[in-house]
Amino acid sequence: MPKRRAKNPVRRFDRTKVKRAIELLLDGIGEDPSRAGLADTPRRVSEFYEEILSGMWKDPAEYVVPLKADQDHDLVVVKDIGFASMCEHHLLPFVGKVGVAYQPRARRIVGISKVVRVVDVVSSRLQIQERLTAQIADAIASQLKPAGVLVRVEAEHLCMSIRGVKKPGSLIVTTEARGAFRQPARQALVLASLTG
Repeated sequence: MPKRRAKNPVRRFDRTKVKRAIELLLDGIGEDPSRAGLADTPRRVSEFYEEILSGMWKDPAEYVVPLKADQDHDLVVVKDIGFASMCEHHLLPFVGKVGVAYQPRARRIVGISKVVRVVDVVSSRLQIQERLTAQIADAIASQLKPAGVLVRVEAEHLCMSIRGVKKPGSLIVTTEARGAFRQPARQALVLASLTG
């Protein structure tokens, strides 16, 4: 009989392990982790990672609490939401802006600060930009059930700016559409509101 695979245990941030890993990294690159300038670096880096990866243990959909509007609106747009995330391939940041547009249905809207919270949670994880874009769209669509939702993300990736091809200022743009905004004509109109 084949062995059953154990379920993955719930993982949490472990400051001690992260500090040890940074000490090992410093030693591995030929530095002395105990020298004056580096002695507190493992603690600082551990705190940095705990902060920037805090969304790994949160569900972004929990922040999308529908409110009842007086009427349905044609389009709700929240754009230029700044974010920073960590590329899971190189553990380097990517930084940019998110735009979210949705068309309410059944007079269901969400407070605009909650859209920002969703972006904060989803970006505070080891990520790739394509998944980040989809997770924002999914969180809003699943809870709000709008007629359509479209998310546009543009970001500069340090893994491309300071290493490899070394092209600072290059932007990666991703979009995700749900519902009625998957139709090309509608999508083009909504994208115009996010980029204009």
